[in-house]
Amino acid sequence: MSDKTPIATDKAPGAIGPYSQAIKTGNLVFISGQIGFDPATMKVADDVETQAQQVFVNLAAVAEAAGGSLKNAVKLTIYMKDLNNFKAVNGIMEKHFEQPYPARATIEVSRLPVDALVEVDAVLAL
Repeated sequence: MSDKTPIATDKAPGAIGPYSQAIKTGNLVFISGQIGFDPATMKVADDVETQAQQVFVNLAAVAEAAGGSLKNAVKLTIYMKDLNNFKAVNGIMEKHFEQPYPARATIEVSRLPVDALVEVDAVLAL
């Protein structure tokens, strides 16, 4: 197996458990799920739009720390507490990505850490 290099930045929330913000192996970067924590306050807004915006800002910060950007994203998984927010999250995502968009799965879940409304993880190809 290739070497695993942990990626960390203070421009995104630190891990709240036993995991890395991201792991780089070869030319791939696996970014752990990000929720809408503001890294300065470690608080999450109450609405899905603000949370989703912060999620993509956090993903971008980790991608940058890995030597890339969201343009390098090849796969996203979006976890939402309520799929009725699908359109709102899509609108926020479109502000952070260009075509060709990364492959993606969207899943409704019963609960996320700190009762967040949305979480996204990503795979980058550098």
